[in-house]
Amino acid sequence: MKEMKRLVRPKKGRQVGGVALAIANYLNIDVTIVRIVWIFLLIPGGLPGLLPYLILWIAIPEEE
Repeated sequence: MKEMKRLVRPKKGRQVGGVALAIANYLNIDVTIVRIVWIFLLIPGGLPGLLPYLILWIAIPEEE
C-alpha cells in the first residue's frame, strides 16, 4: 500500500520557518521555485506573502 504524503516542516534544510521547503517537498518540486514565488508575493508591500507564510508556519506541523 502506498504511504500517504504529509505536509510537514522539515527540521533540516530550512531557511526561516521551513514553510517553503515543506511545500516543495509535498509538491515534489525544487524549493527555489517556491522561495521565488514567496519573494514575488512579498514585493507589493509584503502583506500578500507575509500573512499566508505566517499562517502556514503556524498551521503546518513540524517534522517529528
